[in-house]
Amino acid sequence: MYSYRERLSPAWWLVVALGLLLPGSLLIFLPLNPAVGIAVGLVLWWGSVALLWLSAPVITVSAEQLSAGSASIERSFIARVDVYDKDDARVQRGTGLDARAWLVLRGWIDPVVKVTLNDPQDPTPYWLISSRRPAQLAHALERVEQN
Repeated sequence: MYSYRERLSPAWWLVVALGLLLPGSLLIFLPLNPAVGIAVGLVLWWGSVALLWLSAPVITVSAEQLSAGSASIERSFIARVDVYDKDDARVQRGTGLDARAWLVLRGWIDPVVKVTLNDPQDPTPYWLISSRRPAQLAHALERVEQN
């Protein structure tokens, strides 16, 4: 049972922007056959949207662990949770970033949650996770810490 679950799915504007594959394929296939151009454009668009959706990482918090993308960590190794938004999030993703950090970032999601770790055997100092609901994620992690 998860106390928090979020899929970092693509933003609506990204799905709309991928619609430019349709006129692009029409320009290429128009001299041959307009129907083929429309069909190829639609297949490319649906395939791209499906690829983005299926490859979207999932963040889950349970009583035992935090999972973000392909990595999981036990709750006992979570030392601190911080939420960053707007300019602070930009600094955390840019100049304030430690190269050893585990990153689950998506460019279309601005807020980030920084999960500081206290595992002496792990060289990773923290995880930086994009989240559309950072306060809820932080609350779920803090609740896990208290258990």
